Amino acid sequence: MSLTKEAGKKVKNTTTASQEEYIEVIGAREHNLKNIDISIPRDKLVVVTGISGSGKSSLAFDTIYAEGQRRYMESFSAYARSFIGNMERPDVDKINGLSPVISIEQKTTSKNPRSTVGTLTEIYDFLRVLYARAGEAISYKTGKKMQRQTEDQIIGHLITEFPDAKLSILAPVVKGRKGHYRELFQQIRKMGFTKARVDGVILEIDARMQVDRYKTHDIEIVVDRIVVNEKDKYRITQSVKTALKHGNGIMMVRDTDGNIQHFSQNLMDPETGLAYDEPAPNSFSFNSPYGACPTCKGLGELENITKETVIPNPKLSISRGGIAPLGEYRDIWIFKKIDALLKNTDVNLSTPIEKFPEEVLNILLYGSKMKVEVSSKKYPGTNWSTSFEGIIKFLQKQQESGTDKMRDWLEEYTVIQKCPDCNGQRLKKESLHFLIDGKNISELALMSISSLGEWFKNIEDRLSEKQNLIGAEVLKEIRKRVGFMLDVGLDYLSLDRPLKTLSGGEAQRIRLATQIGTQLVGVLYILDEPSIGLHQRDNTKLIAALQDLRDLGNTVMVVEHDKDMMLASDFILDIGPGAGRHGGKIVAAGTPEEFLKQGSKTAKYLKGELNIEIPKERRKGNGKKLQLKGAKGNNLQNVNVDFPLGTMMCVTGVSGSGKSTLIHDTLYPILNQKFYRSKKEPMDHQSIKGLEHLDKVIEVDQSPIGRTPRSNPATYTGVFTDIRALFCNLPEAKIRGYKPGRFSFNVKGGRCETCEGAGMKLIEMDFLPDVHVPCETCKGKRYNRETLEVRFKGKSISDVLDMTVEQAVEFFTNQPKILRKIQTLSEVGLGYITLGQHATTLSGGEAQRVKLATELSKKDTGNTFYILDEPTTGLHFQDIEHLLEVLQKLVDKGNTVLVIEHNMDVIKVADYLIDLGPEGGTGGGNIVFTGTPEKIVKLDNSYTGEFLKAELQS
Repeated sequence: MSLTKEAGKKVKNTTTASQEEYIEVIGAREHNLKNIDISIPRDKLVVVTGISGSGKSSLAFDTIYAEGQRRYMESFSAYARSFIGNMERPDVDKINGLSPVISIEQKTTSKNPRSTVGTLTEIYDFLRVLYARAGEAISYKTGKKMQRQTEDQIIGHLITEFPDAKLSILAPVVKGRKGHYRELFQQIRKMGFTKARVDGVILEIDARMQVDRYKTHDIEIVVDRIVVNEKDKYRITQSVKTALKHGNGIMMVRDTDGNIQHFSQNLMDPETGLAYDEPAPNSFSFNSPYGACPTCKGLGELENITKETVIPNPKLSISRGGIAPLGEYRDIWIFKKIDALLKNTDVNLSTPIEKFPEEVLNILLYGSKMKVEVSSKKYPGTNWSTSFEGIIKFLQKQQESGTDKMRDWLEEYTVIQKCPDCNGQRLKKESLHFLIDGKNISELALMSISSLGEWFKNIEDRLSEKQNLIGAEVLKEIRKRVGFMLDVGLDYLSLDRPLKTLSGGEAQRIRLATQIGTQLVGVLYILDEPSIGLHQRDNTKLIAALQDLRDLGNTVMVVEHDKDMMLASDFILDIGPGAGRHGGKIVAAGTPEEFLKQGSKTAKYLKGELNIEIPKERRKGNGKKLQLKGAKGNNLQNVNVDFPLGTMMCVTGVSGSGKSTLIHDTLYPILNQKFYRSKKEPMDHQSIKGLEHLDKVIEVDQSPIGRTPRSNPATYTGVFTDIRALFCNLPEAKIRGYKPGRFSFNVKGGRCETCEGAGMKLIEMDFLPDVHVPCETCKGKRYNRETLEVRFKGKSISDVLDMTVEQAVEFFTNQPKILRKIQTLSEVGLGYITLGQHATTLSGGEAQRVKLATELSKKDTGNTFYILDEPTTGLHFQDIEHLLEVLQKLVDKGNTVLVIEHNMDVIKVADYLIDLGPEGGTGGGNIVFTGTPEKIVKLDNSYTGEFLKAELQS
C-alpha cells in the first residue's frame, strides 16, 4: 500500500485546481482488483503493464473506461436513457478528474466484407468526392474523352459542320430494350410527330403500329428534317430544343447517306453515342447500387459452385459417389432420374465420370429442357415425364433461397472466385472509366498507402487549373489522413483491403490514425496493446503517434508489454504480482526512471537483471525438410524457401513483408489439403517437396474459441466431457439416474431453463453494444437446483466451472484424465482464467493459448508441424518464458514448431530464422535471410538483424 500512497500523495493534499493534473481512482475492486487506490497523471503517456491476468484490463477498461462511458450515458436526457437503459456502475468507490473517454480496442473490427481500410479511414469517401467532381470521363468503347455540349454548342456545330446539308434531327426514346411499344407509338403520334426511326429504318407512324416484343429495339422520334442554313437558325434551334427535351438531353442527326452523329448535354462519346449518367459520389461507391458492379453487387468476388467441387474425383462412377453432394447410390428419386437421363447414351451410373462425353456431363451439371421418363415406384407400370434441372443449377438455387443449414452444407462445394465482369474492382464499367491523371478510383484503392502518398505528392502539377480549383480542399483532407496512416506504420496496407483480414493490432492502429485526425483535446484515450503485429522498426512510428496525441492535450493510457513503449512513456503502472487471485495490486508506479528503481519483476526485465536465456546450441533439425518453390501469392516475388524439420523456426520481417501470405495462405493450406482434404486453395506456388516426413499439421491462430458466452475453455479443450462423466458416476447421480447430459448446460434436463444454461441473459441495446446480465433465476450458475445438489468433494458442477485453472489442478489431482488437459492450460500461463470463463471475454492471445493447450493435451506423433501466429500477444516477459519452455518441449519430442513473430525474445531463441522483406507491400515479398540468429546480425539489409544485434549482445 505504501507504493500507492506514494503514487497518489500529490492528490491527497491538494486543491481542486491541482486535481486536474491527475485521474484519481479510489477503491477499485472490479474482477480481481484488491481495493486499489492510484493517481494517474493527466495529459501524459501512461503504460499499464503486468503479467497476463494481473488486472490491467480490469483497471483500464472495466473500471476507468466503463465509468467514463456510464457518465457519458448519464448526460443524456431521461427520455433518451429510457431507450438505452442504464449502464452498471463499475465496482469502485470514486474516480476524480475523469475526462471523456475513448477506447481503442482490438475486438471492434467489422467482419462485414464491405468494410475496407478506405471506408474506415474515410480516405475512400474523399476520393469518391474528388472523382465525382474532378474526374475525366473516358468512353469504354473508343477510349476517347466524353463530351458535354450545350444547346448553343450543338446548334453552332450543325451550322458550321453541315452547311446546306439535308439532315434528320432524331430524339432517342428507346435504346436496346425489348417490348412491342404500341403505347409509345400512339403517344408519339399524339404529340404531332409523323415519323420514327425504328432499328435504323425511318417509318411512318400509323394508328396500330407496334414491333416484335421479344426482340431488342432502338427507337428514335424524327423531330424534323431540315436543310442547314444560317437564315433558318430559328427553326434549327427549336428542333434541337425539342429533340433534347424528348431524348433526355441526347439527340442524333442523320444525313442523306445514313451516317449518324450523336450530341448530348450529358457525358457522351460523339463517335458511338455511348452516354454516362452525371457522376455523383455514390457512382464510385461499391456499397451503392449506383456504383456497384451489378454481377458481384460490389463485393469483387463471387461464390461459385463449380464442376471441380461437385466432382472432386472424376475417376469414380456416379454409383460410387462421383458426384460428391449426392454420395453413393441409393434407391431415391434423383438417382432414378439420372439413370433415365443416361439411358439413351453410351454411359451409365457405373461408368467413371471421366469417360462421360462433354455434352452429357453438361446436361448432368447444368440441366436440359428435354423430358425424361422415370418409372414410378408407387404406381408400377407408369412413367413420370419430367425435365432435369442439373446438379449445379439445383445447388445454386438452394444457395440463394435454401435454409441456413442448407447454405452451411453447400459451403463445402463453394469456391470464391474473382468477379469476371469487374475483375475484382467492385465498381461498374462506367465508374471505372472516370480518370484523374490517367488512373481510375479502383487503381488508387489497390495502391499501398505509401504508394498512394507518393502519387498525391505534387498532384497539382499534373491536374488542370479547373481540377485544382475543385479539388483543393479534398486533396488537403486526403493527404492529411494518408499522413496519419503512415505515422502509425501502416504504409503497406491498401485502401481496398477488407477489415476482416486485418489483425487486431492493425485495426487498432487504423482507429488510432483516425482519432489523431479528429484533433480532439482533453480526451482520455485507452488502447489495448497497439504494438501487436508491429516490427520493432515501426514501433518508433507508433510511439511518436501516441506522443503526438498526448501533445495535443490528451491523456493516453496504453495496456502494453512492449519494452520500448514503457521506456518512452511518462508514467508506468505495474499491476501484479501474480495472475488472477494472486494479482490485482499495484506493484510499482512512477516515471520510467523511478519505476526502474522500484525492483518489480517488470523493472528487472527492463534493466536486464532477469532475462530469457539464449540457448547454448541451436538445433540442426532431423535432416529432413519441406521445400516450397515458386510462391507468388499477393506480394511474394516467386520465392523458394526450405523449412528444416525438427527445429523451432521463426518467420520474421516488417509488417506487410509477406509472412502471412507465405505461411497462412500458402504453406498451411497445402499441408491442410494433404492431411485433412481441406477445400481452401493455397495461393499460387510451383511445387512442394517433403510432405511425406509429416503426418499432422496444427495451426494455432488468434481467432476466438467461440462467439457466444456458451463457449469456454472447459468445453473447447474437451475437459468438460470428462468432468460431466465424473459427476454422473457419483453415487448421488446414479441413485437419481442422471446421465452426462444432465450436467450439460446446452441441453434440456439439468440446466436452468430461464437462461437456457447461459447463466446470463442478453439485453439488446439497439444502436449500442448488447449487454449481458446474470440470470435472475439461477444467479449465473447455469443449472437448476436438483443438478447443483450433486457434489464432488463438496463442489457442484457450477462450482467447478467457477474454479480457476490453478485451483482445478489441485482439485483434480487424483483424476489423471482430467488433470492432463487442465495441466496444459496451466503450463501455457493460463492458471488465472476460470474453466467456465465466457469465450467472448478472452483476449486474442488468451484464445490462442487455450487452443495451444488443447493441442498440447493430445498425444503428439513426433512428426507434427505446429504453426503459431504471434503467440506472445498479451504476454508479459515472464509469460513468454513459460510459453517458450512449452514450445521447446514440443521440438525436443521431434516435432516442428513454426512461429510468425516480431518479439525479439522469441526470435533470439529460435533455431532457424526466415526473414522476409526488405520492406512491406510492393517493397517486400523476398527472402532476405535464412539461417541462425547469429548469422542474421551480420547482414546489412535486414531490419530484424539490426534490432536482434542488441538482444544477442545483452
